[in-house]
Amino acid sequence: MLVQVKWTNNRYDYVNDFMLHSLIEAGVVARFLRSSGWVTVGVDPVRAATPNREYRGSERRSTPSH
Repeated sequence: MLVQVKWTNNRYDYVNDFMLHSLIEAGVVARFLRSSGWVTVGVDPVRAATPNREYRGSERRSTPSH
């Protein structure tokens, strides 16, 4: 999916959604467009990427009985 961005040089463009986080971390994206409106990097809340997120609670799923 493409996401509209405003670069730090004030130009607008579209980028692939999977690239957005790394571009924000690189400091080259000033704003990006969500369905709810424009998000300003460093001002509005942006979800942090957690690629290796691991559940640390107790196992509650039922296990199959054999």
